[in-house]
Order: sequence, then structure tokens, then C-alpha cells
Amino acid sequence: MKHRRIPKRRAAVAGAGIAALVAAGVTFQAANASEPAKSAAPETLSVTAAGKLASTLAKDLGADAAGTYYDAKAKSLVVNVVDKAAAQTVEKAGAKARVVANTLAELKVARTTLKQDASIPGTSWVTDPTTNKVVVTADRTVSKAEWAKLTKVVDGLGAKAELQRTKGEFKPFIAGGDAITDGSGRCSLGFNVVKGGEPYFLTAGHCTESISTWSDSSGNEIGTNEVSSFPDNDYGLVKYTAQVDHPSEVNLYNGSAQQITGAAEATVGMKVTRSGSTTQVHDGTVTGLDATVNYGNGDIVNGLVQTDVCAEPGDSGGSLFSGDKAIGLTSGGSGDCTSGGETFFQPVTEALSATGTEIG
Repeated sequence: MKHRRIPKRRAAVAGAGIAALVAAGVTFQAANASEPAKSAAPETLSVTAAGKLASTLAKDLGADAAGTYYDAKAKSLVVNVVDKAAAQTVEKAGAKARVVANTLAELKVARTTLKQDASIPGTSWVTDPTTNKVVVTADRTVSKAEWAKLTKVVDGLGAKAELQRTKGEFKPFIAGGDAITDGSGRCSLGFNVVKGGEPYFLTAGHCTESISTWSDSSGNEIGTNEVSSFPDNDYGLVKYTAQVDHPSEVNLYNGSAQQITGAAEATVGMKVTRSGSTTQVHDGTVTGLDATVNYGNGDIVNGLVQTDVCAEPGDSGGSLFSGDKAIGLTSGGSGDCTSGGETFFQPVTEALSATGTEIG
């Protein structure tokens, strides 16, 4: 759908950072039918420790690794593998191994096919480690003819993909943590960062694409754009131009704030919290990684974190975090925080690396 500027909406700017929410449909998947390999009980791990172990095992296993996710109930890391030898390596490392049918390389080929043959506005696809498939979702704007095309392509991928429909509509929201505005549109601050000893903040790229100079809710200018990346990515970097406080924390909208000490990669199954200027604070779970969302009008964003957290216009650019670690910037989604919804986030680690900034 076409971008449009949102009428001015006033909101306070908090120290956490400006966050923008792009609404996009997120999917919910059933568990994979594959059975876990028999093994000794896996180690009990925090989600942060599980993420580090997942990275190590991915390097050690190479092509034998087929995705990972965190089992929050058991507090263990589950690693998909393609043979029993790899399963033994996983078990020795303290994780739970599960032998599955599809390799990551095969699922990558399936995603390439979708990009070439089924790039339809109002769709998203994500590699889901819990089902060992690429899950394709179509929103309510996808026509019968387009649905038929999607069905044909997905059916052609066999057991590597599945198709489902969401009642919502994938769209970017201009309107987050604390609010920022130019008088005609509003977003949310994601996280305060530092570059060369100077203060900046991160927000959504679809926000900085539309607005170049930012003010607080009282109309006082606080910053100007330094970097903007949208589509493909969805992050923007704004340099503070005013002498204002910029603590490394996120507004919890209850009179307190969550301190942010660093950034971390998302893990499927990770419990996360989102803060935005429209709907304030909501919790949920990471349901997918490396998601692609086609918002229409040529705006296709890749590499997003998929969650079952709700959000609404104005939350764009807002903070997604897990404990004291920054995880993502609100990009888009579907639904709302009354009936429920799904939201995608730009990974913070990628935005930090691309802009040469640090949490601080």
C-alpha cells in the first residue's frame, strides 16, 4: 500500500529512544512433526546463553545445522539437524537435538523461488525452525487470483513450505517508546546510541524516509537524520541537536524505565517486550527470524524478527527488548492491541553495525 503521512499526534519523548511501528502480518505455526532425537536431558539455559550456544553450534555443524529455537518452558536450546552424527554433537554441547527433513540450504532455495515467482504485495514469508518449513502468509488484500498463484507456487515446494492467511493487513505505521514528530507525522524512539562520543538515537527507516527533522511533543527540535535505510532494511539514525537527557533506557509507561546495557540477537522462543508511544508496553514471543514482508508499493523489507506482540500506528521505530538487551526496532504488522496482532522488527544488531554506533 502507499505510504501516507499521518496527521500530527502529540506524545512525550522519553529517554528510551524513538520507535516506529510498521504493521505487517505475522504467522503462528504448529509444531514440527519431527521427533527429538533420544538423548540425555539438555542443559538448563537462559535465553541469552542459548543464543550464544546456538551461534557456536551453527559454526561447528555447518551444513548439518537446520535451525534453532529456544524452548522457554524447558529452558533449553533445540537444534534441528539432518543426521544422527550431528545430533550427537548437539547433545554433547548441552542442547536438545531434533532430526528434521529439510536443510537450511533447501529452505533457502524455497525462499528464492517465492521471491522470483510469488512476490505479491500483502505477503510475508519466514523460515520457521519449529516446523522446519518456510511459512508464507497472505493478508486480506491478496485477491483470489493472487491466492491461487501463491497456492500453486507453495504446493510446488512440497514439504518445504506452507501457506496461510491473516485477517489483518501488512502495512507500515507512521506514528512508539517515547514519541517523536515533525508536526505532520509521528514515530517512536527506539534506543539511544553513541557514535564517536556523540549522542544519537535509532528509529525505523520508514520514519526517517518521510521525516528528516525531529521534535518532542512540545515542538522543540531534538535531532536531524544522519542515516536512513528503507526498504530492504528498516532503520534510521538521528543525531541529537538539542541538549536533552538521553539515558540508555526504555520507557515502561508506569513511572519507571528498563535500563538497556547492550544488544543481542533474537532467538525463536525468546520472551520479549515492546514499548511504543501509541500502545505503550506489550509482551510476547519471537516466532521467526529472517522474515520478508512485502508492504506493497515496492516496499519489501528483509531479515526481520517476527513476533506475536501487538502494535499500532505510532509505535513505529519503538523498542523491542528482552531484559536489559536491545533486540529490535518496530517495523510493521497487522491487527491491533485490542483484538491481538503480530509485529515485525528490524534487528538492532544489524542497525548498530551498519551505522557504526553502540548502545549507550
